[in-house]
Amino acid sequence: MESSARCKVLLALLLLLLLQASGLARARSISSLEAPRGCSWRRDNSSEDAPAHQSGLLCRVRNIASAASLLGNLSGLQAESVSSLQLECGEPLHYESQFEPIGTGFLSALPRLERLELEHCRLRNLPAGAFAAAPALRRLAIRAPGADWSSALGMDLHRDALRGLPELLELELADSNIWSLPAEFLCPAAGLRLLNLTRNRLQELASLGLAEPSSANCAQSLESLDLSGNELSALPEHAFAGLRGLGVLRLQDNAIAAVGDHALAGLHGLRSLNISSNRLVALPPELFARTRELRELVLSNNSLAVLAPGLLDGLQQLQSLDLSRNELTSRWVNRDTFARLGRLALLDLSYNALSKIDAQVFRGLGQLQVLNLEHNRIDSLADECFGSLGSLRWLSLSHNRLVRFEAAHSRGLAQLNQLFLDDNKLQFVHQAAFRNLSRLQDLTLNGNGLSAVPEAVRELRELQTIDLGNNRIADIGHDTFHGLDKLFGLRLVDNKLENISRKAFASLPSLQILNLGSNAIRHVEQAAFARNAHLKAIRLDDNQLTEMHGLFRDLAHLVFLNISDNKLLWFNYGDLPASLEWLDIHSNQISELSSDFSAGSGVGGLNELRISELDASFNRIEEIGEGSLPNSVEKLYLNNNRIRTVAPATFMQKTRLKKVALQANEIRHLDAAAIELQPVPSERELPQFFIGENPLLCDCTMEWLLRINELSRSRQHPRVLDLEEVSCDMVHGRAAPKRPLLSLKSKDFVCRYQSHCFAICHCCDFDACDCEMTCPDNCSCYHDHSWSSNVVDCSNAGYRFVPERIPMDATEIYLDGNELGELGSHLFIGKRKLEVLFLNNSGISGLHNRTFNGAESLKVLHLESNALRELKGFEFEQLEQLHELYLDHNAIAQVSNSTFRKMKSLELLRLNNNRIVDFRPWEAVSNQRASVSLEGNAWSCDCANAARLRAWLAEHRGQDLAERMYCRDGVESIAQAIQRCAADPSTEAVSIGVHNTPLIGGNFVPLLAGALVVIIAVCLFVALGFAFRQDVRLWAHARYGLRLGKLSSGPRAEEEHDRMFDGYVVCSERDEDFVSRCLAPELEQTGLTLCLQWRDLASTRPQDALLPGAAAAKRIILALSPVFLANEWQEPEFRAALRAALESIRPTSRRRRVIVLLAADIPSRDPELQLLLQTCTVIVWSEKRFWEKLRFAMPDSQDGSGCSGKRKPGQQQHRLPEQRIPARYGTAPTVLVDAWASKPVAAGPAPVHQHHQHHQHHPHHPHHPHHQPAQQPAPGALHAPTPTPTQSTYVSSASSRTEDEDSGHEQHQLQHHHLQQTAGYSALHPGGAQRPASLSSRSSHLYSTIPELAVQANAFGGPAGMPMNPRTYFV
Repeated sequence: MESSARCKVLLALLLLLLLQASGLARARSISSLEAPRGCSWRRDNSSEDAPAHQSGLLCRVRNIASAASLLGNLSGLQAESVSSLQLECGEPLHYESQFEPIGTGFLSALPRLERLELEHCRLRNLPAGAFAAAPALRRLAIRAPGADWSSALGMDLHRDALRGLPELLELELADSNIWSLPAEFLCPAAGLRLLNLTRNRLQELASLGLAEPSSANCAQSLESLDLSGNELSALPEHAFAGLRGLGVLRLQDNAIAAVGDHALAGLHGLRSLNISSNRLVALPPELFARTRELRELVLSNNSLAVLAPGLLDGLQQLQSLDLSRNELTSRWVNRDTFARLGRLALLDLSYNALSKIDAQVFRGLGQLQVLNLEHNRIDSLADECFGSLGSLRWLSLSHNRLVRFEAAHSRGLAQLNQLFLDDNKLQFVHQAAFRNLSRLQDLTLNGNGLSAVPEAVRELRELQTIDLGNNRIADIGHDTFHGLDKLFGLRLVDNKLENISRKAFASLPSLQILNLGSNAIRHVEQAAFARNAHLKAIRLDDNQLTEMHGLFRDLAHLVFLNISDNKLLWFNYGDLPASLEWLDIHSNQISELSSDFSAGSGVGGLNELRISELDASFNRIEEIGEGSLPNSVEKLYLNNNRIRTVAPATFMQKTRLKKVALQANEIRHLDAAAIELQPVPSERELPQFFIGENPLLCDCTMEWLLRINELSRSRQHPRVLDLEEVSCDMVHGRAAPKRPLLSLKSKDFVCRYQSHCFAICHCCDFDACDCEMTCPDNCSCYHDHSWSSNVVDCSNAGYRFVPERIPMDATEIYLDGNELGELGSHLFIGKRKLEVLFLNNSGISGLHNRTFNGAESLKVLHLESNALRELKGFEFEQLEQLHELYLDHNAIAQVSNSTFRKMKSLELLRLNNNRIVDFRPWEAVSNQRASVSLEGNAWSCDCANAARLRAWLAEHRGQDLAERMYCRDGVESIAQAIQRCAADPSTEAVSIGVHNTPLIGGNFVPLLAGALVVIIAVCLFVALGFAFRQDVRLWAHARYGLRLGKLSSGPRAEEEHDRMFDGYVVCSERDEDFVSRCLAPELEQTGLTLCLQWRDLASTRPQDALLPGAAAAKRIILALSPVFLANEWQEPEFRAALRAALESIRPTSRRRRVIVLLAADIPSRDPELQLLLQTCTVIVWSEKRFWEKLRFAMPDSQDGSGCSGKRKPGQQQHRLPEQRIPARYGTAPTVLVDAWASKPVAAGPAPVHQHHQHHQHHPHHPHHPHHQPAQQPAPGALHAPTPTPTQSTYVSSASSRTEDEDSGHEQHQLQHHHLQQTAGYSALHPGGAQRPASLSSRSSHLYSTIPELAVQANAFGGPAGMPMNPRTYFV
């Protein structure tokens, strides 16, 4: 028997072990399996007794509908183990969610689900039985940010939405824009204990049905109810009568102004009530008569001015009472107000209007531990007014009007630990005022009128911190702090101290933190801190100290030292202890960081220092080297000094370096070796340097600075984060002696030289050999670091001939401003590297046919402002590589047609302001794309070449040029002459006539002629169709709704299907009137849905709405007006938000999705705007067919709904072709004489007119034409150029051609406006780092505080959440 029993026991134990092992294996198998894409496993912590095999699942989805397919990938074992599910929907503003029919939704896949949280899912309604597929659900939470809802939309709740949830205990419907609860909504969840309806739109309690008797009330089991953040305006009688078991009621942040006498009737078990932040003025006397179990009552932030007698008498169990931020006076806070609150532990009366404290006000409060009376008007305290508060630990009387503090005021406060008397008007503290405070640890007397440290503080033997700042204390005696052996924090900032004796702090052996800043201290005696061996932080900033020798050397525990804003002339690391980690010596007069470690020094060398942060800015330091800085430094501030020299290897041994500020010094030359580092490990970030605002001389030895951030790839150089703020003094800067560093090229970094020679001399033709290349007299010569650029500047040197021995390797020669007369032959022979030659303004009267022989590499030639009279054709025969030729402002009358014929690369030719009579650029210039300037001549205006000239002007967009060119008579312009010749048929026929001669004789002539005509007609038709393909596509779309050459379905259409809006308009705040009255109606009447931030989104800043608005729309319409460029575009925060919105769009879709409405001249120096125009669709306001092009760029409308409402399910979309959806704001103006077509004015703030004042209303109130007269917007709202000839609509990028692959015609039209790029929009904007904040002001200095040291926990207990003031250690 015993053996069989023993076997049974062993078998049972074995079975138990197997079950446990299987459970562990099951748990491990579930967690080890991969979660579905977009999901992650987490431990289910919903209950402490949850089985180990139960798991939680967190999934991020677009909307609820996509959760079913996601959770369908779970295995059977995984699905059974999921007890908690959290779904986070992406962008609730863009994608709506709805529940699938019962049995087909995502809940059916999770049979054991107990906890469900839906975050950021925008649900329009909860249908009947929405969660019936999860009958085991115990907690349900639905939270959607209320700011993303339109004020008119909300969640509709079906009365049977909770059907099938008999186990539900907690329900949270927060931030869901709920206006009311349906009748019997809570009935299916009969056991519900917690209901949270915070931050909704509830306005009446009656709609919740909480006042019904128990038999008809479905919420009678509720224990906690949260209605905070709604719009309740009143608490009616018996509002919660049906909630007999309610223990917690939260009503804060409503608009409650009226409360019924018996509003809380029936709440016998209520323990916590919060009615703060409402509009209460008074409370009925019987309000709390039935709530005798109340423990916590919060009435703060109301307008209570009266407390009815007996209001609080029945609350004998109350422990915490908050009456702060009301309007209570001493008349209503009297001896009877709190008399029966015997168990009260916390009382907050701060921010009221109390003027005095009577003797019996706090009688009966023997258990009170925290009393807050700060920010009142108290000017008198009755004797023994706190006498009955024997348990008080924390008392604040700060920010009142007390003048005296007598001994009788502190009687009865034997247990007090913290006393705050700061910011009063105290001038007298009785000698025995603190005698009864034997346990006081923290005392603040800051901001009073004390002229000396009160003798009463010597009685405080347990005192640990005392704040005496902002008083008038002028002296500290040897016995001032006698007896304060435990004091470790002393604050004496902003007093009148001038001298610190060696015995001033001798009686403070435990002192650790000492703040003596902002006094007038001129002298600190040696060994003044000798008795304070535990000092860790000292502040002596903003005083008058001139030296610090030996003051801190022996403080072995000192970590923090601030002696900034003094008059120190000399500094030595040898005066510092080895323990120091943070040193601030900024704003002194120090000229050198010395490292003299003599016998008396606190450390043996720089290697022993531990300083990690050193601020020596705003001093007079002139030089730094390796011995100027400790090797332990991590952050170094040397800005705003007089540093001229940074020695090589200065930072080589600083292996912990993170940041160096060297800006605003006097550095002229910086060697690359000066900032070289030891190789930085890949796991650490490279140090950051700042060198802006230095007068750097960018000579040939500084070329590396342009590439410094490329050199950092070797991880032996830092990253310089402020290169955009670095300016260079140019060695050779004719036009701009000071230029931004990032605008320079390598060849711009040059040095001066007098002569140089190569190791190998190559003799040249015509004895043009110069082995020793010497700079000519009166000239300046420069070379770059590789001698690939050699500049010879002989401008204004008084030469009457070209110097003979100009260095042969010169790349740029400046001979302007001389008197050279007629130039002979072979003057520049051998100058094979010459690329730029300036001969302008040099009195040149003639050119030889071989003047420029040997300079075949010449690209830029300046001959303007000379005395040339004729170009015979041979002058430039050798200059086939010439790109730019300047011949303007001469006296040229004749130009041979062969003069420029060999210049195949010519891009710019200037012949303006000469005396040319006849010049045919279509024959004379080989490169027909070259820019030719011809104005300012006297032309012969015969009609022989009128047609050719007209064609050439049309091809080169020379209409403005023709109007500036005048005939010989000086009256008729070339444009008028062309019109005159065009009106004469005979001359036109002669100029363009074609002789018709038979091609083939015989009988086949008619047939061949007919075939030829057909072929020509077909080719002509095809050519016209190709040439005007854009107009044809616009016509087809405007007439028949056809999109020729574009796909309307496929992945692109599928991608846009879920977006709520067809377009999101980004414009200036001052252009909203134009958009609301003109742009939006014109598009919305065609059925398109526009989203306007001020009309359709919640009240928020425009930059905060950019990202969600852009993601919600199929198109982004960006209105570039002068006001936009002058205001919003200049705001970094708005600009960064716009850049982030554009970067979120794939580069292949950016041209299709972003539409730029251009109504302003784009600054040529703004690369970000230029790149934006290249990568997006551009439509110019003043060009023809503007509205057709805009509608063509917009997507096809799917329905006729606006962006404020959606089409109801099942709504018919069929309509006749001639039917049009009525616009939200009426039809668009028929006469477009508005701000966008007005006369251009300077961009800037527009004048505000009376009819413009509607922009000041609340953002939720949209503009409407019925609200104001229909008149044109105020000038300046959007200013565009006056209409010009048709400009191109679309600007194409070489790398972003996702649509309109055949748009070469439009690209060609805008080639002179925008440089073609191959990178995306964000390629030029990697996000540079910002400059560090200025350290020039002590009050805003970055390191004005240090972290608080650990403080021993309070020895007494108190209610949870007691607002105990943390100790401040004044650093």
